[in-house]
Amino acid sequence: MKSNVMVSVALLAIALSAGVPAGAVDVTHGIAATAVPTMAGTSGGGRQVRRAAPPVLSLGPGPPSPPLLVGPGRIHVPPAVIERDQQLFIGWAKLGCNMEATLPPNVARATVLAVLAVLAAAPDCAVAETQCVPQCVAAPEYTSGIEGPAVDAAGILYVMNLQQKGTIGKLIPGATQSELFATLPAGSIGNGARFDRDGRMYVADWKNHNVFVFERGQTVPRVYFHADGCSQGGPSPCFNQPNDLAVTSDGTLYASDPMFSSPSHPRSTGQIWRITRGPDGNGRGEVMSSSRHMGATNGLDLSPDGATLYVSESSTPEDCQPPRTARCVWAYRLDGATLTAPRLVKKFQGFDLDGLRTDLDGKIFVTRPENGTVAVLAPDGTLVREIPLRGKEPSNLTFGGPDGKTVFVTQGAGGFIEAFRVDRPGREPCLQAPDAC
Repeated sequence: MKSNVMVSVALLAIALSAGVPAGAVDVTHGIAATAVPTMAGTSGGGRQVRRAAPPVLSLGPGPPSPPLLVGPGRIHVPPAVIERDQQLFIGWAKLGCNMEATLPPNVARATVLAVLAVLAAAPDCAVAETQCVPQCVAAPEYTSGIEGPAVDAAGILYVMNLQQKGTIGKLIPGATQSELFATLPAGSIGNGARFDRDGRMYVADWKNHNVFVFERGQTVPRVYFHADGCSQGGPSPCFNQPNDLAVTSDGTLYASDPMFSSPSHPRSTGQIWRITRGPDGNGRGEVMSSSRHMGATNGLDLSPDGATLYVSESSTPEDCQPPRTARCVWAYRLDGATLTAPRLVKKFQGFDLDGLRTDLDGKIFVTRPENGTVAVLAPDGTLVREIPLRGKEPSNLTFGGPDGKTVFVTQGAGGFIEAFRVDRPGREPCLQAPDAC
């Protein structure tokens, strides 16, 4: 078994060609970009400077199973994994090992165990990360304010705050590091970003209370919508930020607009803006009404049918308590500029909530900073699974990749991007390329 091809690449290609669902594996240290060869190296520079501890793989769909531990010279497979999994998707690499492994189209569990046994029996091979992510490089690509990942129809990933505040980086499929796409006007700092079905990119400027738009093919933005910042005795309605965006099939934007607590404003609150395109090509905004007093509105996205808006909150209003550390995801039915029928989707007992996206089946993906996970919820709030990440400060996320089934996550601690594969495409990629879904 001699080859110069890394084991992970061989296993990955065979697993993908066999149609093994990508959602059947979580890697607690992050998959980096190994599940999408065209996006390999979502890192800054891609230079390996340190070894990693053996990863822990949780195999099989549904709730996490007991972990499969693999390392040099040892292998342990819990009986529950063997009993439940007829096919296993294996994303695995040992840098410096000259071996390859071949799996048949129908991956029998006995074959998988035999392959893993071969890998584990090579103590001279150092177990290392499948791809180097920016934790492995000398300096992070992005600031701690890394935010707003968004993917266009060509598969290019755009991320806020490359090297310094107020910039936008882009990562071209196959590239090993990001490059500068644009610099926002002086004083502006991007947060959430979205593409509409016509290829326009909208960017929420939380600092100067704008929503910018980049027309298709342009690198200089223009102000699409502006509202004055909020101040005591100031004009109303007003923009506290905005924070994040969601876009509908007709180009309507929804913007979360939190007001976090401060000495002058001890209670965190929030609101949602609805921004439509006017005949002159500029946005027209209004604050949406609701019977519910919202907390600090943060991540948001729509259901696949566009009838429901999901919103994560980064504070704990009374209707999300107890405990006081809880964080909640809410759902609203849309009726013009009114948010109707507020419904508590999910209460988390602790840790913050941030970015939120939906897939084509209506599942809700929400980042949990400090917990270092992305929670996957069914529309009724059932926790489908919790995906552990490499970084502990996930700020936002988006779907992309050639099939819309790669989730890119921005990590504030370390200023890097990581990614994992899922079994269904995101709503937004399908908005841009409906024929592909």
